[in-house]
Amino acid sequence: MTKQAITVDGKETMVREDTAKSYRGVYWALLSLLAFVIIGAALFFGGFLKSATDKGIQSPAQVEREAGR
Repeated sequence: MTKQAITVDGKETMVREDTAKSYRGVYWALLSLLAFVIIGAALFFGGFLKSATDKGIQSPAQVEREAGR
C-alpha cells in the first residue's frame, strides 16, 4: 500500500492510502452538511422575511382562505 500525508494539528503525518481517503471523506461530509444547513437556513429565513414584509405574518389557515377567494 502507498503512503499519503495528511495534516493533523498542523503537522503532516504519513498514513496508509485508505486511512487518508477516509480522513478526507469525513471532512468532505462535514463540509457538505454545514453547507446544507447554511443553505436551508438562508431559504427559511428568506421566506420568513418575505412573508413578514408582504402582509405581515399569517397563519396557514389565513393563507388558505385568501387563496380560495
